[in-house]
Amino acid sequence: MLLAIDIGNTHTVIGVYAGESLTAMWRIATSRTATADELRVTLSSLFSLGDLGFEAVRAGAVASVVPSLTRAWVEAVERVTGSVPLVCSAATAGDLFDADYPRPTEIGADRVADGVAARARYGAPVVVVDFGTATNIEVIDREGRFRGGVIAPGVQTSANALFSHGARLPVIDLVVPPAVIGTSTVEAIQSGIMYGEADRVDGLVRRIFAQLGYEAPVIATGGLAPVVAPHSATITEVNSELTLEGLRLIAEAAA
Repeated sequence: MLLAIDIGNTHTVIGVYAGESLTAMWRIATSRTATADELRVTLSSLFSLGDLGFEAVRAGAVASVVPSLTRAWVEAVERVTGSVPLVCSAATAGDLFDADYPRPTEIGADRVADGVAARARYGAPVVVVDFGTATNIEVIDREGRFRGGVIAPGVQTSANALFSHGARLPVIDLVVPPAVIGTSTVEAIQSGIMYGEADRVDGLVRRIFAQLGYEAPVIATGGLAPVVAPHSATITEVNSELTLEGLRLIAEAAA
């Protein structure tokens, strides 16, 4: 079995694979000060909840955009699996990730994993929209090469900035309101944030299509993908497991 871990700025997603099947998946808050021992305790608790045992896990793969946590997670996974986990990057992805990009070392591990999984599952061209702390858009062209993309403030990040600068604005739940025209302050904020995010993605995707000269499937992933995607005109599918799937493919190729 493979332990795959996607460490984001806000959340960490943990998955356990038996072959190609994802048998368990958990989303936890990212703690930037966690030690390897604390992370191992967290893994132990999650495995107990899932009625799983460490003894079956033989390998690990980590994608991290939080450098201060990478070493702690690598150490925790090594203690659990008995082997040093693969740390995802454009280099460790090897032939699975062909980048037409001036400095591939700058590409985030999550973007690499997304690109690998999207190309493997959906073919090329394909566009990935990852709704996280940042909203990332990754572009794979007709030749299967990573061409780059867009990095914008994420939904929660934008909302937090609004709440912190608007003294009289209430903190709200990030849900889609019943109509675009809000009939209360809460609904008006929800409309601006949620419908605004869907329309921002659509506008950027259309600009990407115009630059490429052709269209492509658009796959949404990340925590808020199921909430935003139904209100987008360009997103064609939601795949919440995309990043973990990319880690699985990279780990298998490197084994």
